[in-house]
Amino acid sequence: MAIPGLLLIDKDPDWTSHDVVAKVRGLAGTRRVGHAGTLDPMATGLLIIGVESATKLLTYLVGEGKTYTATIRLGAATVTDDREGEIISQAAATDVAKITASDIERELGKLRGEIQQVPSSVSAIKVDGKRAYALVRGGDEVKLAARPVTIHSFTLDAEPRLADGGFLDLDVTVECSSGTYIRALARDLGAALGVGGHLTALRRTKVGRYSVEQASRIDALTRENLSILPSAAAAAVQFEVLQLSSQQEIDIRHGKLLDVPSEFSNFAKGQPIAALNAEGNLVAMLERSGKKLKSSCVFALEVAGA
Repeated sequence: MAIPGLLLIDKDPDWTSHDVVAKVRGLAGTRRVGHAGTLDPMATGLLIIGVESATKLLTYLVGEGKTYTATIRLGAATVTDDREGEIISQAAATDVAKITASDIERELGKLRGEIQQVPSSVSAIKVDGKRAYALVRGGDEVKLAARPVTIHSFTLDAEPRLADGGFLDLDVTVECSSGTYIRALARDLGAALGVGGHLTALRRTKVGRYSVEQASRIDALTRENLSILPSAAAAAVQFEVLQLSSQQEIDIRHGKLLDVPSEFSNFAKGQPIAALNAEGNLVAMLERSGKKLKSSCVFALEVAGA
């Protein structure tokens, strides 16, 4: 049986997140594999895979903040808000050439902070029980409601550069809350500048405290070298850790509540805490319930280091 834990993958282009999961299932010899946050086939970068009981950890990781690098092309809008879709409008090259760095910075500023974002219509959001992307590709018009997201940082990484065809390409870095569509940022930036915009490249570099620099390429993995980060070590990367006594572990496994230690007294409701036993195994994920800690997820006993 595969070691329960997380596998950090640096996804290649043209792979779907499901493709990666299927590949890991074969390598790990288990169907109990999942991922924390889909990446579009066009996108590359960090995809967090959970194996065996560590799939339970994915629930806590999906909502973590994310960082992306991207290339936004100004001068055309597409049906998918990225290079994969048909161009639905294109600005004159002369209009694109008039855009200045100060124009771009002004509109970037409006897209920072807490904003209301209309997701890309080609998304996995369900509309009347069907995925929005399936409706769009079937020829239906889809209008999604705006939703709140937080853009912590949206910055230019280099000087804007002219591209063939009269376009202007921007290399950017975005730090954002979960649920943000970078394609929608490209669309909205282009619309605000009056020329349209879409993504030509997207790479996820961070999910919470996990970095793509820690990740492995899928084609480099074999059954013998699966670099799975054991559950306890994986949880300790992202979450604060509570070291349990033997009695506390027994209490947790019997569904009892624990007193809140002083170091966790300021934790918000729902903020996860990783509870480890003396052997270094992940016992449970805890959260505050008034003046007590309760388990939101309990893990089966595992061998030390697993």
